[in-house]
Amino acid sequence: MLDLGWTELLVIGVVALIVVGPKDLPVLFRNVGRYVGKAKGMAREFSQAMNQAADESGMNEISKGLKAASNPLGTAMDGVKDAARDVTSSLTDLDPDSETGKLAAEKAKRVEQAKETAKKMQASSARAAAERKAREAQEALEKADEYEAALKADPPKSDT
Repeated sequence: MLDLGWTELLVIGVVALIVVGPKDLPVLFRNVGRYVGKAKGMAREFSQAMNQAADESGMNEISKGLKAASNPLGTAMDGVKDAARDVTSSLTDLDPDSETGKLAAEKAKRVEQAKETAKKMQASSARAAAERKAREAQEALEKADEYEAALKADPPKSDT
């Protein structure tokens, strides 16, 4: 399409400023923006219509077949990925009465126990932190009371 860099855009802007004038330049840019937006919308609509026509005619399937023929390694890798996905799904569907199923159930039970233990530890550490903050706040209040009492007993002397 059009390859315009920053320098070309700057030259176009300066020429537009000289030819159109600073007073009418915002109106010009607004109208140009509208037309560019309309053109982009028409291009997007055309592209969507072409994609829809390709879907309806089956051209996408043909293009996928051509891509597979031109890239046999990619097609082989897709087959390997599908096979690995099938093996993974078959491993997760275990018979609960088999040894593997029993081990998986025990592991799931241990994981749940570990999660519960972690939650208990988080709760106890949060409780300890809250107690520490409350204790520090109480100590700060006591110090503030001591300072107030000291100020009342011995007010500061003014220089005047």
